[in-house]
Amino acid sequence: MSIADRSDTLKIGWREWLTLPELNIPAIKAKVDTGAKTSTLHAFRIETFGRDGGRYLRFWIHPLRRNKSMELVCEAEIVDRRVVRDSGGHTEQRYVIRTPVVAGDRRWPIEITLTSREDMMFRMLLGRSAISAVGFIVDPHTSFVLGRRLARAYRKKAPDKREQ
Repeated sequence: MSIADRSDTLKIGWREWLTLPELNIPAIKAKVDTGAKTSTLHAFRIETFGRDGGRYLRFWIHPLRRNKSMELVCEAEIVDRRVVRDSGGHTEQRYVIRTPVVAGDRRWPIEITLTSREDMMFRMLLGRSAISAVGFIVDPHTSFVLGRRLARAYRKKAPDKREQ
């Protein structure tokens, strides 16, 4: 039986809304990228610090591409530093963190490298290691198979007139 025939496989599109709950990122639009081995997250400022004998990162992100005024501050333990080659053939040493990701009703831990993606269309790439860990099938002809409800995560709630 092929993976496409399994009843527990889930089809996803070439772009999806994801959640990174332990980083306090309620929603981020990701490109599902089977050409990238490891997932990548946008970070424009990275600081290292120690806590409880471990090495940690504090980093800032703009979760929405067209809104630089929105900044989230995240913290995670350092898993590794690796040399990564991007799609243009350039190499860069990047920090690696491990954190759970939520896609639809599935939650699982993934490794993520951090780099500036300021000029890129997507703030996150979901790489093939993360995709294959849960057996997703990528349909390159569809988008947002898991829904668009997370797109509203950053909208300001209108004040309730009863509270005024």
